[in-house]
Amino acid sequence: MGSDPIISLCLVLVAASVTVAVAVREPAGQALVLAVLGLALAALFTVLQTPDAVLSQLAVGSVVTPLMILLSVRKARRREHPADGDGDRVER
Repeated sequence: MGSDPIISLCLVLVAASVTVAVAVREPAGQALVLAVLGLALAALFTVLQTPDAVLSQLAVGSVVTPLMILLSVRKARRREHPADGDGDRVER
């Protein structure tokens, strides 16, 4: 097969992205690495000629999931440090 080296390259990119995602401790950094992982998986799915999986991966894995993580982290940090200046934590 002529695309075997390309598939191998995509698999290496996926494995490297997963390894970095596990190694990164900061949630915002993990979200960015997950976006890169989504792009690497989309590239792999493109090489494997699965267009429906490519579109789903681009939408969900590269955009929606990292965005939800970033928004959740932002909301959690805002609750830890309220903007009203009284120093009390907001408990809900």
